[in-house]
Amino acid sequence: MKEFYYEYTITTDKFKDEIENFLMERFFNGIEEKNNSLILRSEEPLDDIINELNEYKSALEDIFEEKINLQIDVEKKSNQDWVKLYQNSIQPVEIDEFYIHPSWYPPKDNKINIVIDPALAFGSGHHETTRSCVKALKNYVKEGNKLFDVGCGSGILGIVASKMGAIVDACDTDPLAVESAKKNFELNNAKYRKIFQGSANDSDDTYDIVVANIIADVLVFIASDLKKRVNDVLILSGIIDKYKDKVLNKYKEFKLVEEIKENEWVTLVLRKEMNG
Repeated sequence: MKEFYYEYTITTDKFKDEIENFLMERFFNGIEEKNNSLILRSEEPLDDIINELNEYKSALEDIFEEKINLQIDVEKKSNQDWVKLYQNSIQPVEIDEFYIHPSWYPPKDNKINIVIDPALAFGSGHHETTRSCVKALKNYVKEGNKLFDVGCGSGILGIVASKMGAIVDACDTDPLAVESAKKNFELNNAKYRKIFQGSANDSDDTYDIVVANIIADVLVFIASDLKKRVNDVLILSGIIDKYKDKVLNKYKEFKLVEEIKENEWVTLVLRKEMNG
């Protein structure tokens, strides 16, 4: 462990949810929300992420024709094992019959226990989109289904599907996420067929169910790739409610069969309509 670390405090007067989701796609050491600010901590400078964030802020300003006051404060601090402090703040989550908990909490009887240690910000079960995706998987996964988790993060959705009897493939463009997902599958004695670094267009297979918990803009961008991969059910999440129609517009040939809402987030369950 290094002697010092960097603490970035990010405060915005607009589009906080979008900015938080943007950061969650790029920073994997845990994001703390405190006093309406987002706090990132790293032993290495985050210059690349901050530059991308400023570019994203400019893009939002252009799209919505609104000025965004984005404040980024950086402090160099003595290292007091902040990862452990962050981990100790994480509580278990219950989503129906699933009990998602860090390894230092005991399992629960009469629950499907899933261990996810929160070293990564994404996919610990605490975000609304993760919880609603778990609920969707519970409703639509059947034993023997082939399922593809696109943008798998920690692998939590694939693990849930595997526990329900699905044959799971998963991918993520970030190598750290791929490594984390494989470790979490092993930690939970869950089976997967393949987990690879890449995106949906790097697979040449098709699946009964495809799940993608990313962000609305990416779901729009990769729509054609997701459509090629799915035979039946498509679960899309990471969508702020006000962008729902923008996403649905790219998937017009699918039938909307369910919306699962939590706060301002929505998960869409679509079904491929068969010709004839």
